[in-house]
Amino acid sequence: MLSLKLAWRNLIGAGLRTWLNVIVLSISFVVIIWHRGMLDGWHEQARRDTIDWEIGGGQYWQRNYDPYDPFTLVDSHELLPAEWQEQIASNTLTPILVSQATIYPQGRMQSVLLKGIEPGQTILKLPTENLAEVSHEIPVMIGTRMAESTKLNIDDVVTIRWRDVNETFDAAEAKIVGLFRTNVPMIDIGQLWIPLERLRQMMQMPGEATIVVSSPEKVKYADLTGWTFRDQKYLLSDIDQTIAQKQVGGSIIYVILLLLAMLAIFDTQVLSIFRRQREIGTQIALGMTRGQVIRLFTLEGAMHSILAAGVAAIYGIPLLSLQAKYGIAMPENTDDYGMAIAETIFPVYSIGLIITTTIVIFITATIVSFIPARKISRMKPTDAIRGKIN
Repeated sequence: MLSLKLAWRNLIGAGLRTWLNVIVLSISFVVIIWHRGMLDGWHEQARRDTIDWEIGGGQYWQRNYDPYDPFTLVDSHELLPAEWQEQIASNTLTPILVSQATIYPQGRMQSVLLKGIEPGQTILKLPTENLAEVSHEIPVMIGTRMAESTKLNIDDVVTIRWRDVNETFDAAEAKIVGLFRTNVPMIDIGQLWIPLERLRQMMQMPGEATIVVSSPEKVKYADLTGWTFRDQKYLLSDIDQTIAQKQVGGSIIYVILLLLAMLAIFDTQVLSIFRRQREIGTQIALGMTRGQVIRLFTLEGAMHSILAAGVAAIYGIPLLSLQAKYGIAMPENTDDYGMAIAETIFPVYSIGLIITTTIVIFITATIVSFIPARKISRMKPTDAIRGKIN
């Protein structure tokens, strides 16, 4: 208790020097928690939107299907097993047929993916009810990114050319019957959504599909020959890896902030030891052990982090709470990043994040304070009282 009282008295007695260190350290507290909260909020939002709009509870892929290799699409279709018909009828499975095609908007040529899906499906958040419209043209639904790149809008007509299973080219007019806005670019950019049966007729692939999306509910389906089940962990791995890389980059910011704060504390402790040589020598001469003196200076440095946590709470809690409530608007160009990024990201500040940050800064401040204090152990009381120190 005596060491704590002396450390507190010396810390407060240092005046402005102490509070400057505390303010710098508190900024490190707030920035680290804010940045990690932003990444955690983005991570949760991206995972949630990808599940809702694209992958559901997981997907069955036809054995030849590779979403990163367009050359596999020619052979990535297979007749749906009879065992799945009941689940498809009850809307716990929804098949999607994928094929390549070319469209000609305003006389331009653009390669696209045709994706056939049941208009009545409810597993994915896609507004597929728009595809129930009956018309002479092929009903097509596109995302807002696709609409912007092709300059197409609702009720516009565009020519589609495709090659069916027999390697025969065909073409027809398609009508834009719906637009949807999503944070998931993988189901928007370069893709046209049409009724599943209509695409099967066009491709001459009755009863076939490329992928089958399962319901998010915990439902177990049997693995069947020719189909590979990809769970949410596998399908979300790209997002997880991207966020992990962002966190590594953010760690550089944390290190820089901590180094600045710790350098200030280190300099303060060195200056304090230099200026208080006679005081330290007198304390040792009066019976205080070198270990107790080291403990005193280490406690002084550690108390910087405690005061910084209190100061950070005063202005950090209101600021971070407002951001968590109203979110942070993202620039429009983030649509081109190729990842699920919402217009507004809501940071997530967990108790674990706050506790971990506090512990890391406390330990770092304590270690930095201990390093210059070790020099005291080699100090001779007589030299210290005369103002000499090696």
